[in-house]
Amino acid sequence: MVVSFAQIRAEVPGAFDEACPTRVVLDHVMSKWGVLVLMALTEGTIRWGELRRRVEGISEKMLASTLRTLEKDGFVSRTSYPEVPPRVEYALTPLGDELMERMMPLMAWIGVNAREIVGR
Repeated sequence: MVVSFAQIRAEVPGAFDEACPTRVVLDHVMSKWGVLVLMALTEGTIRWGELRRRVEGISEKMLASTLRTLEKDGFVSRTSYPEVPPRVEYALTPLGDELMERMMPLMAWIGVNAREIVGR
């Protein structure tokens, strides 16, 4: 069942209006790096270096910024272990799992259709 824009706005008045928080969430979650980081984390808890390898092309600065944003939004958890050398792990939170449960079908569709779409 596909939910329409009108149905969403009927259930959540003002949803997706210019000043609505939904715009901020969309910006964080649907940014190129946000999506790729979240997708990488669907495979489980990952250390910084492994996450950077999985999200090809992302700079350290952008990865750090993206992770901070997603952590602040409640989609990603960061666990730091008091070891030498330091070990930091990232994982999806329950909210992040719920988001990705819904987002992964879209990502799979994009994976299948991207070449055809871009090739037009």
